[in-house]
Amino acid sequence: MMTIAATSLLLFCSPPSPSASAFLTHHRHRPTSSSSSSSTGFVVQSSSRRPSVIAAPSPSRRSTATTTLGASSSPGDDFDFGGGGGGGGTTEIVDCDVAIIGGGPAGCTCALYTSRSDLSTIIIDKNPGSGALAVTSHIANYPGVVDRGMSGMELLDAMRDQATRYGARYVRAQVYMIDVTSDDDDDDDVVGARAKVVYTPDLTVRARSLVLATGAMGRVGRTFPGESEYLGRGVSYCATCDGAFYRDSPVAVYGMSTEAIEEALYLTKFASVLYWITSSDVSMDDDDGGGGVERNRVMDRGLLKRLLERDNVHHMERTRLLEVLGDVGGVTGVRVKRPDVDDSEVINVEGAFVYGAGGGSKPITDFIQGKVDLDDNGGVIVDEDMKTSVDGVYAIGDIRNTDYKQVVVAASDGCIAAMSIEKFLNKRKMVKVDWIHR
Repeated sequence: MMTIAATSLLLFCSPPSPSASAFLTHHRHRPTSSSSSSSTGFVVQSSSRRPSVIAAPSPSRRSTATTTLGASSSPGDDFDFGGGGGGGGTTEIVDCDVAIIGGGPAGCTCALYTSRSDLSTIIIDKNPGSGALAVTSHIANYPGVVDRGMSGMELLDAMRDQATRYGARYVRAQVYMIDVTSDDDDDDDVVGARAKVVYTPDLTVRARSLVLATGAMGRVGRTFPGESEYLGRGVSYCATCDGAFYRDSPVAVYGMSTEAIEEALYLTKFASVLYWITSSDVSMDDDDGGGGVERNRVMDRGLLKRLLERDNVHHMERTRLLEVLGDVGGVTGVRVKRPDVDDSEVINVEGAFVYGAGGGSKPITDFIQGKVDLDDNGGVIVDEDMKTSVDGVYAIGDIRNTDYKQVVVAASDGCIAAMSIEKFLNKRKMVKVDWIHR
């Protein structure tokens, strides 16, 4: 058995980090400097009622500052994952009427309707390219879409653009925790005043209502040996939450989707060397070059090129992850197997994040941490108005674990939730069927 010298591996999985605080508690290493801010982009369009931004005391070492909601980068922009990161950064506090976690068809439809009803709305999306619709090669059964050449990503881009045109704000961020129990005593006369809080590494959102729309692309079936055992003790699913712990240390990423590549790019500004482990060949050769290799078409080729050009990236193609290793102190390494090597190899590491390309079918609810009721299969329980067990909290789309996992069903859920929210926040007895057309 061979041993490769390294210090940490990160493996990326679809669900958000279930316990960033657990990682802070159990990991043997602490940051040598303040955590850096993540490089996330967002879209802000003009609206009659935007989310307001204020400065507030931060519970972490990060500073806070008043931020003006001006135009930044659009969802299609080339995000900056490079540069240094350890200089402190700022935490933005946003107050709004509706916070939507998830930017798929359900979340975008809900945002479209709430924005049109003059409810200030923010969409918080981990990655626009990792959901079920985004990885669909072509759309053939969505009403009104007659071009069989339209991809799922193109349809999703159109849905997102439509929502932001009506005033919704779109933010790229990883949600690691929510609070649905706090209330604001200064605003008791306003229904749901600041009662719902969403936490991300660089953004805290306080909303009058909350919509859960993270889908069901979570991994199912068997995890890698050691993965569950060391979750929170070196195994993590959030690079922006935990990347700073690996400053000047070798790391590795297992996974080959666009999301995994983006996470790896973010980590390159901390790591001394990054081992990127992929089970297939993802070479940058032209797809028409006749190489006979099955390419991962979900991958963003531009981001792939940027990752492979980084000096501190070592790519291990056609390599299987076998096991996450560790001891009482946490993760100590991972075992891998390359096709051209007889024996398995151990990479000595201190952290691990696993990303399963293509995801699975498990509702992504880790960040909820038991705050709303789930059914026996892990789906969020809702009524006919998409209300959960907590007032002012709604769940839409595949996170409900519905058997009808279709884009049109998710969009319908978003519409129903939006109308229900409008009724709830404005204390109406009846649903307002149609808002003013603009």
